Amino acid sequence: MSDGTKYVILLGDGMADRPIPERGGQTPLMIARTPSLDAMASRGLFGIVRTGSENLPPGSDIMNMNIMGYPAELYYTGRAPLEAASMGIKLGQDDVAFRVNLVTLRPSGKTAIMDDYSAGHISTDHAAEIIRLVQKVLGDGARTFYPGKSYRHLMVWREGPADLDLAPPHDILGQEIAGYLPREPKLIEYLEKSMELLRDHPINQLRRARGLKPANSLWFWGQGKKPAMPKFSERWGLTGAAVSAVDLIKGIGAIVGLDVPEVKGATGYLDTNYEGKTQAALTALESGDFVFLHVEAPDEAGHNGDIDAKIKAIEDFDEKIVGPMIEGLKKFGSWRVLALPDHGTPISARTHVKDPVPFALLTSNDPVSPGRKTRFEEVLPLDNPEKHPNYLPSAKELTKMFFGKE
Repeated sequence: MSDGTKYVILLGDGMADRPIPERGGQTPLMIARTPSLDAMASRGLFGIVRTGSENLPPGSDIMNMNIMGYPAELYYTGRAPLEAASMGIKLGQDDVAFRVNLVTLRPSGKTAIMDDYSAGHISTDHAAEIIRLVQKVLGDGARTFYPGKSYRHLMVWREGPADLDLAPPHDILGQEIAGYLPREPKLIEYLEKSMELLRDHPINQLRRARGLKPANSLWFWGQGKKPAMPKFSERWGLTGAAVSAVDLIKGIGAIVGLDVPEVKGATGYLDTNYEGKTQAALTALESGDFVFLHVEAPDEAGHNGDIDAKIKAIEDFDEKIVGPMIEGLKKFGSWRVLALPDHGTPISARTHVKDPVPFALLTSNDPVSPGRKTRFEEVLPLDNPEKHPNYLPSAKELTKMFFGKE
C-alpha cells in the first residue's frame, strides 16, 4: 500500500554515448544544455549504473524491463509479444509474435545493404496502407500481419517457431544482409515476396519522387511468446501509468497492469508531443502513485548517427520533460524522481551498447545545496565505473534504492 509518495521514472532512451573525437572528445550529454538534469544531479544523488542483463543483448526491451523492476532474465520472452500487448493483440499459448520493420534495402551486387531500419521514418498512414496490402497478399490462416506505428509492425504466427536467431535491423546498418538472413524458409519467402510487392508500390514511387527513402522490404526480428509477469501493484504496491509513444513501453505497461494513455502527437522522434506526454504523466499521478515517462527521440538520433539531432533530443527531454515534471510534482507533497537512459546508443556505433549509464535520483526531501555543481553526463572512462562512489552494478540495485525495497 502506498504512503502517498509519488514515484516517477523519466527515461531518455539511448541518451548515453561515447566520446566523439570530432566534438573534442565530448559526448552529446556533455555538449547539451541540461539545466534540469544537472539540478537533479547537484541536489540529489548522482551515480552510474549497469542496466543490462549479462547473458542478454542490450535491447531497449531488456533494459526497460530491468529498470521497471522486472529482471529480463526471469521474464523476457522477446520484444514483439510486448508490443502485441500494447496493440491489443491477444496471443495464444502457442502463438509467436514477430516484430516487422518496414526497411530500406539498397542493392549491392547480388545482395543488398541495410540502408535504413525505419524506411526514412515512414509515416503511420503510409505504413498502414503498405501493411494492409502485405496482409492481403501474404497473410494466411497461420500468419497475420498487424499495422503499428511508423515503421514498427507485427506478424503473429500460430504455432510458429520461437527459437530463431534474427538480427535487429538497427544493428546491421550499412552492412550486407546476406549474413543476417533468417534460417527459416517461410521468413525468407516473405522477405523476397515483400521486395517484389513493394518495389513499385505507389507510396514508394511517391517517396522516391520526394527524395525520401522507400519502404521496399519487410524485416523480421524480436520474436517471442506471451510473457507472464506479475502486476505492478503486486510487485511494488503501486498503481500508475506508462507514458510513451512506442508500443514496446506501452506493452510492458499493459502487461503489468499500468495505464497506457494515448497521447495525441506522440511520435517517438524529435517532433513528438513533449508537452502532451508531461501533462499525461501529471494527470496519471492525480489518481496513481507511479509514472514511467519514456522518450524515444535520443535513441532514434543515435541510430541515425546524427550528433546534432541527438543533442537537440537531449535538450528537449531536459526542457520539456524533466523541468516541467519536477515543477508539477511540487503540488503532490512527497515525491521521488529518477532520471536516466536505459542504455547508450553511441553515434559511432549506431546501435545499443552495455556501457554503464548515468542516473540522478531526486526526492522532495533533498535540501538545496547552492554550492554543489554536478553535471548529468557519462563518467569517463566508461570501462572503469567501479571507481565512482555511487556505482551500482545492476538495475536491481537501482530499483531497490528507488522504491525502497527489493
